[in-house]
Amino acid sequence: MSTDSRLYSVVFNKCPRCHQGDFFVKNSAFSKDFDKMHEHCPHCGENFMPEPGFYWASMFVSYAFYTIYSLLTFFIFVQWLQIDLDYYLIGLIPTLILLTPYFFRMARRTWLTLFIAPRPHVHADVTEQK
Repeated sequence: MSTDSRLYSVVFNKCPRCHQGDFFVKNSAFSKDFDKMHEHCPHCGENFMPEPGFYWASMFVSYAFYTIYSLLTFFIFVQWLQIDLDYYLIGLIPTLILLTPYFFRMARRTWLTLFIAPRPHVHADVTEQK
């Protein structure tokens, strides 16, 4: 995957501007502090908190991820593999609960990436800006 694309920052937990600094403090979505974000990019200083309530709309992006995941798994397991619908639903609910931290983080990265144009060749350092 090209490091110049917006998708790169969403998938690999990177700053949408420089693609170098980490977006969340921890790289794993399945840790205790999965929701802790940097306020600014550690590499280029991009503001990750543009305004209060900015990430409220990311819940709609998260809803889209849940919907796509549910439809995709439905067609694979129920339509293609002919698994009984009851078994599918019994397996779907815990899977969605387990994927909640992952979808939460991906929705926030996606939402911010929609508003920030990538400039991956920015070599500014936060220490130079301060």
